[in-house]
Amino acid sequence: MQIVRTVKELRAVQKDWHARGNVIGFVPTMGALHKGHLSLAKAAQAQSDKVIVSIFVNPTQFNDPKDLQAYPRTEQSDLEQLDPLGVDLVYLPSADEMYGQGFATKVSVEGLTDCLCGASRPGHFDGVATVVSKLFLQTGADKAFFGEKDFQQLQVIRRVVADLNIDIDVIGCPTMREHDGLAMSSRNMRLSDEGRRIALQLHQIMQQSAEAIKGGTPMEKAMSTAKSELADAGFGKVDYFEVRELENLELATNLDRPARLFAAVFLEDVRLIDNIQI
Repeated sequence: MQIVRTVKELRAVQKDWHARGNVIGFVPTMGALHKGHLSLAKAAQAQSDKVIVSIFVNPTQFNDPKDLQAYPRTEQSDLEQLDPLGVDLVYLPSADEMYGQGFATKVSVEGLTDCLCGASRPGHFDGVATVVSKLFLQTGADKAFFGEKDFQQLQVIRRVVADLNIDIDVIGCPTMREHDGLAMSSRNMRLSDEGRRIALQLHQIMQQSAEAIKGGTPMEKAMSTAKSELADAGFGKVDYFEVRELENLELATNLDRPARLFAAVFLEDVRLIDNIQI
């Protein structure tokens, strides 16, 4: 498993791979890897000749400096998890390498970023769209793999690729969950044992709400009931709990089009997100 830390090194490798006719798969991460990330690497291996995994805690997508500071950084553990998989290359750029002196460019997507996480985290998706665009250009990848847990992010990246004519296939992979249903996330490790016990109820309440809506319960009533149940379970502020259309992320008023239930809630100062298809 090669480890490179500069764009120059990375491009030398990917150009050689492409010259040999290899299809390159790419999995961008911010580290603190878990089984969800590893499943993306395995999906990339199944559909590619060579696989690159990047580990970069991107400062431009954090609107809260405390959140950036608290984000776990576990480089050695991450590398130990990737090595047995047979990943071909791990890209570990520094912030200075990614954003050189005088950096003044950003990629911004309108519409899709006005709701859900975009509404409560101003500038977040500008940071995501910019860094992912840079990573696509740096890796020269043919395919990129993202988890559906961050479904809004997935749709934003698909929009960027379509609008900027970036020659890469963006592939969404199912959310990986713990045995009790909690969506795997690097943020989960910041929860106490009690917080972890409470957290599993998020997915349960979401499933109950989805079933109620499919059974004919008005969305407004289902959402109100769910928020009360979250409060009773011990969750803090509910950032959002709502049904949105799959394609454009507009609020859904009925189920005449494919839709997903999205949730973001706080627990012990940790922001948990999840979504399920209805």
